[in-house]
Amino acid sequence: MFSINIYLKFALIALFLGGGIALAFVYSFWYAFPLLLIGLFFLGSYIFLGTVQSSAQLVQEMNFVEAEKRLALTIKPEWLYKTNKAFYYIIKGNLALSRQDEDEAETWFVKAQEMELNTDDEKAMVGLQLANIYAKKNKWNVARMHFNEVKKLKVSQAPLRDQIKQFEQAFAQRGQMKHMRQGGHKNSNMQMRGRGGKRRRPKMR
Repeated sequence: MFSINIYLKFALIALFLGGGIALAFVYSFWYAFPLLLIGLFFLGSYIFLGTVQSSAQLVQEMNFVEAEKRLALTIKPEWLYKTNKAFYYIIKGNLALSRQDEDEAETWFVKAQEMELNTDDEKAMVGLQLANIYAKKNKWNVARMHFNEVKKLKVSQAPLRDQIKQFEQAFAQRGQMKHMRQGGHKNSNMQMRGRGGKRRRPKMR
């Protein structure tokens, strides 16, 4: 997707709006109108699209420090177009995970999930992140709830399908370990009951 460097966009906004205002004072509004219109277009794209696209590219390059700085240039996240707002939350969640701040990441991913993402792949990506966070917190029931929702989706991206398989294996292994622990606990109880049985009195002759 075509994008303009954010600093170039700032320069264009200043150039066209500043030039249009100056031209309006020197000549008339109608002479300045084309410049003002172009300046307002760039300003609107900045306000409603933010710096989400370029920040996402930096995250893909694993340049988390620059991605955080770039995302901070978004003037008002609450004013973003719905899709961009959802990806703003997703990027914030990924940046929090890069700092190993799972509580903050959870907050951002929950917000992204509430935005009703457009595609099943996007929904799966967020759902898997939340499932992974809750699994690390040992909240396996909540993790499974999110994972079950992911399994209902039609996921097309191979990396996401691989993550789903990995989660299925993790849940299966955990179920086996839990079953083994329960079995060992039952055997232990039976042994204790056996040892604690009543002693037989010797027969009187």
